[in-house]
Parts: sequence; C-alpha cells; structure tokens
Amino acid sequence: MSERLRPLLVVDAANVVGSVPDGWWRDRRGAAERLRDRLAARALSGDGDDTGNGEEIVLVVEGTARGVASVSGVRVVDAPGSGDDRIVELVAAEGRGRPCTVVTADRGLRERVAALGARAAGPRSVR
Repeated sequence: MSERLRPLLVVDAANVVGSVPDGWWRDRRGAAERLRDRLAARALSGDGDDTGNGEEIVLVVEGTARGVASVSGVRVVDAPGSGDDRIVELVAAEGRGRPCTVVTADRGLRERVAALGARAAGPRSVR
C-alpha cells in the first residue's frame, strides 16, 4: 500500500484522555504518554477498527501535555494553540485522498473534520 493511501487516524489527546476520570488532570503529560503507548500497541498489533493494518496514527497534544515524544507507530504533534485547530489543519493537509478518522467526542470538531471528508469516532474506539 502506498504511503499516500494508508489510512490516517488522528487522535485528539485532550479529549480522549479527558473522557475517563482517572486522575489525568494531575499529570496531563503522563496521561498523554500512556495514551500514546496504548496507540503504539494498537499499531503493533494491527487492531484498527475498520481500517486494518497499516494505519498512520497521529496523536495531537496541547497545553501542558506538549513535548510528548513520538514512538514507533505513533507520530505525536504539538498544537501550539488550539488542539482542534491543529487537528483540522492535519486533516486538511494529510487526510485528503485516503481514509481518515478523527477520534474525539467534541461535536464541533466532528463537524469541522466531516466537512473535510473525514469520519469521526468516539474516545472508546481507542480506549
């Protein structure tokens, strides 16, 4: 499969981490790193929802979670401002011409990425 056609999975870290009240607010960066590691395990196992093996996974972090390092299977992108705006930029720049899914429960963000042709999935899809 060519690089351009690989399915793209963009994960809204703040929204997914915030979907479970497990104390994430005490260590936002640590919570983002744990999510990154779960996504990396997903990449290694090929457990995509309907995209199968080979999806490109991008985790977007913002605020005090910025600075989380990328790992094999997961590219971490810092949002200099709004995480939602950065996600929309990524979908517009990298999601066209291939299957693209954004993981978030944010209704406004879901509408914005749907207008660009991406589908949205809830946080449970990666939890």
